[in-house]
Amino acid sequence: MLLGIVLTVAGQALMYRATESQLGDFLPETYDSAAALKTAEEKFGIKPDANAVTMLVKRADGKPLDPADQQHAQAAATALGTQRITMPKTEDNPDFLAENYSQTPKVTPGTTEPHQAFTLFSVALTGNSTDPGLQNVFKEFREAASARYAQDGLRTGFAGGLADLVDSSEAEETTGAVAGALTVALIVLLNVLAFRSVLAALLPLLAVTIVGGAAAGAVVGAALLTGIRLDPSTPQLISVVLLGIGIDYFLFLLFRFRESLRAQPERGAREIAGEVTGRVGSAITSAALTIVAAFATLGVASFGQFRVLGPAIAVSVLVMLLASLTLMPALLAVTGRAMFWPSRALKRAPRQGSAGRFGDVVARRPLAVALGSVILLGALAAGTVGMKMDYSTGSGSGDTPAAATAAEISRALPAGVSDPTDVYVTSGDGTALDRPGVDALATALTRTQGVGQVSPVLYNPAGDAAHIGVYLTADPQSQKARDLVSGPVRATVAQHTPAGAEAHVGGTAAIFADISAAVTADLELVFPIAAVLIALILLILLRSVLAPAVLMVSVGLGFAATLGASTLVFQHLRGQAGVNFTLPLVLFLFVVALGTDYNILMSDRIREEMERPGSARSAVARAVRHTAPAIATAGLVLAGSFGSLAVNPAPSTQQIGFATALGIVLSAFVLSSALVPALAALLGRSLWWPVRPHRSPAKKPSPYDRRPQPDDPGEAPAPYDRISTN
Repeated sequence: MLLGIVLTVAGQALMYRATESQLGDFLPETYDSAAALKTAEEKFGIKPDANAVTMLVKRADGKPLDPADQQHAQAAATALGTQRITMPKTEDNPDFLAENYSQTPKVTPGTTEPHQAFTLFSVALTGNSTDPGLQNVFKEFREAASARYAQDGLRTGFAGGLADLVDSSEAEETTGAVAGALTVALIVLLNVLAFRSVLAALLPLLAVTIVGGAAAGAVVGAALLTGIRLDPSTPQLISVVLLGIGIDYFLFLLFRFRESLRAQPERGAREIAGEVTGRVGSAITSAALTIVAAFATLGVASFGQFRVLGPAIAVSVLVMLLASLTLMPALLAVTGRAMFWPSRALKRAPRQGSAGRFGDVVARRPLAVALGSVILLGALAAGTVGMKMDYSTGSGSGDTPAAATAAEISRALPAGVSDPTDVYVTSGDGTALDRPGVDALATALTRTQGVGQVSPVLYNPAGDAAHIGVYLTADPQSQKARDLVSGPVRATVAQHTPAGAEAHVGGTAAIFADISAAVTADLELVFPIAAVLIALILLILLRSVLAPAVLMVSVGLGFAATLGASTLVFQHLRGQAGVNFTLPLVLFLFVVALGTDYNILMSDRIREEMERPGSARSAVARAVRHTAPAIATAGLVLAGSFGSLAVNPAPSTQQIGFATALGIVLSAFVLSSALVPALAALLGRSLWWPVRPHRSPAKKPSPYDRRPQPDDPGEAPAPYDRISTN
């Protein structure tokens, strides 16, 4: 725990040194927009972490700018471009760990609205846009600019990249805090309801929080040592994933620990803790390795954001696995029976409960339960018909000052003015460019479909590279802009590039057009590799050919059902452009990998119960009775963790939160608690061919069978025992 606290503090302090906020830098150099970024850096000195913000200046009374106003606006911009902005000190990070973003912004004039309603300037700030340190520098500049222009009766507005991010962060701060508090409250409430205990409600959350922080710190440290840059969303995803699976693993141990303590009051708690860890630990290890294998497959992706995210989460899950086999059992051994104080559950025989009754239903009517589950999942999966991918990156906070400024600009000028598409032309041999040929290219671009305006050609000092700014008529982050860039704009550039020269198209729209192509190719590669790896792990774990096939088919149905339900909700009911482009991959990894956790836990208990005297269906009933409560509680906790993302204003985050929470609920309540046990009851011990579990009279009975209940299937042959003796 001490190691975890140290890694947590260090990881949070150094996180932004290891992250990369520019998505274009995650693209391979073979993509056109990535080549454009490289040209911008090499030929024009534009730093990869440069953040351009559009500053709007207009009269405070709304009247058109007169010549004196224009002069004042330019003079103030020149003054701001020579004023160093000092990063304000905060108490979040120590000074020796925090990145110092103090700098002098680069302010350059832009265009003026045709009716003199406003004039625009471009402001460049260098640094990681997701780092609060740089965001604070921008806030300082924003305040200085507003105060400076107010002296001349002018007001300012800011739009684009960094301005959007800062305003959205401020708008979402309260929402995020409330969502986090509700998530913690949900986890504590579920644990209280499950165990009626103070320690069992709070200790898992505390332990998992420390382990999650340690895992994030380990990933950040590894990234800094290797020079790998993480996506800014990686630390947040690590926290959400580990909070969910960590609580799951702790709950699996807690339920089995309580079961054994209740059935064997004469034995010591430490001895039982060791025994429980040995039994449940094998299932936890297999479940964790399944997740590791699924995420590790992202290492073969071409899109750097995926290629880094997968191994990072895989390493984090390994850290959580280590804690699940060491720290968590140690906590059980130290606390012993006090873990469940003040509950009296250890002193009384357990009631059959709803899980026991449902287990009886599954055993008596396995075909009906299996068909009902498949029909439900199939109906939801039908929603994938007509599914579209949405590559928009809007924050969803449309009422922010940055969004209002962008809307004001787009009403008078081409939408792409605040975020132009860049065309870079270079000579192939380092000689001077054919300037008439470059001018002809610029002229051709003005006649291209979807181009509203083209800036004058800018040459570098050596004369071997040129930059042409292209202002699209569509929002640069829209699908229409991506279609324009990947279609007419790139076609024009390819047709009119001077002989012997090279030309590349960059900018936000071009980057996301290339990302869409990279993601499509990665999905076709990652899905089959991950499926094969998961199947191999299940094959080794279950020592069976049929059981892994059953589990893989069930999680495949769960994945399709979740994706279909998400399409129905967001694309068809809410009228959004489609499902976010990362959603299929995120769902595949989270729902398939994490859903397999529950299937492994249930199937492992089914196999254990089938090794005891009695029929296969009786074993399934006992397995559901004992395991379904742990899976249900764990599923609700994990769904609550992901569901907290659904309140985020960003549409993409909403979709991921909703879809992942739904997928986990389906995995816990439909797949693991209904479909898999029903199929096991239908197939009997043949499910485990070729290494079938055999009934052995010498096998120790189930702990609950030592305290039989009148309706306990283990006390006397149940009706379904007379139906099948398989």
